Amino acid sequence: MIATTSAWFEDQDSRDFRRWIIAAIIVVVVHTAAICAYLYVHQPDELGDDSAPISVDLAPSDDTVDQAEVLPTPEQPPPKEEPPPPPPPPEPQAVVEAPPPPPPKIEEQRPSAPAMQARTKGGMEREEASWRSSLSKHLLKYKRYPNEAQARGQEGTVTLSFTVDRTGHVLARKIVQSSGSASLDAEVLSMIERAQPLPPFPPSMTETDVDLVVPVQFSLR
Repeated sequence: MIATTSAWFEDQDSRDFRRWIIAAIIVVVVHTAAICAYLYVHQPDELGDDSAPISVDLAPSDDTVDQAEVLPTPEQPPPKEEPPPPPPPPEPQAVVEAPPPPPPKIEEQRPSAPAMQARTKGGMEREEASWRSSLSKHLLKYKRYPNEAQARGQEGTVTLSFTVDRTGHVLARKIVQSSGSASLDAEVLSMIERAQPLPPFPPSMTETDVDLVVPVQFSLR
């Protein structure tokens, strides 16, 4: 019985000791956590903050510099720049005199006679054109289509050159371009002979004779 009681006390002491150890560990852990939290909340400002006090030692030092050496030296005035040399005088330029203006052109007043001549010249051209038209119509009246050329179906243009005087007489005649048909060429020469006398020159034509070239066309159409 005594042995059992002794064993019980030993076991009870061992459990009490463990409880104290555990309680002590818990207290240490709680205090440590509290200290860490306080330090985290009240952590110091960053290094180099302007609000941190700076201690300056104003005590004189053995390595002081002579005041004469520290004083600034007076600034030296800049050297005076020499003025640039004056530019050379301009060379005299030769004066070129402009030629005098030409005298105004004076138009001479012409008499009214040339105007009359111009109108007369225009009338002469119209009379000559009218005469040439009358000559062509006169030649067509004496134009004949050769039966031989019609039977063969020959066609073409004969170019006739002739000279006529003021009275309408033919002085010379020739074929300058053939139609390719002898019958048609011969008919043109006969036509100019039959058509004489041709229309005479109008009074405005002062020539003695005139050379003319007339195309004569033959066509079965």
